[in-house]
Amino acid sequence: MIAFFLMNRPLTLLARQTRTDADILSADYLRVSTVKIRKEGKAMPEKSHHKKILVIHGPNLNMLGKRETHIYGHESLAEIDARLQEKGEELGVDVETFQSNHEGAIVDKIQQAAGSVRGIVINPAAYTHTSVAIRDALVMLDIPLVEVHLSNIYRREPFRHQSMIADIVTARIAGFGSHGYTLALEGLVGVLSRSA
Repeated sequence: MIAFFLMNRPLTLLARQTRTDADILSADYLRVSTVKIRKEGKAMPEKSHHKKILVIHGPNLNMLGKRETHIYGHESLAEIDARLQEKGEELGVDVETFQSNHEGAIVDKIQQAAGSVRGIVINPAAYTHTSVAIRDALVMLDIPLVEVHLSNIYRREPFRHQSMIADIVTARIAGFGSHGYTLALEGLVGVLSRSA
């Protein structure tokens, strides 16, 4: 017997004893993700390309850990990305991260995401307040979007209070520092699980 949780509720699946530990147990009738059985007897979501999440970091985020650490913290972007990869493994999704200081490169990445990712976590950084182009690219996608900000933008300068994408995203997370990315990924996977 294998037990795991679906949306914070215990769920029990029975495995046929004639299968080996490496076999895959499908829970199609329960509409839960396929699980792979490991030798320790634990269930682990199986990664698949149809569960790919794109995380986009905007301008100057490549300088995290060096830039205004009293606002943005001491963690580097590479450390944040590594933690997102680990969390993705835990949640059973592929996580691709991308950072650019250039608006056009971000727009190109969003356009390339059409049909190849199930959701996007985006911190447009300074482009949050100015980029109609990024907004227009995101509007073209019919997938869940989560906007993330390391700082609470509403406790900062008035020009930072405006977000060009606030009304088109599924959710917004601000003020939790780098942990906001993890919260966004968990929330996005939850939204995708409910819509499956």
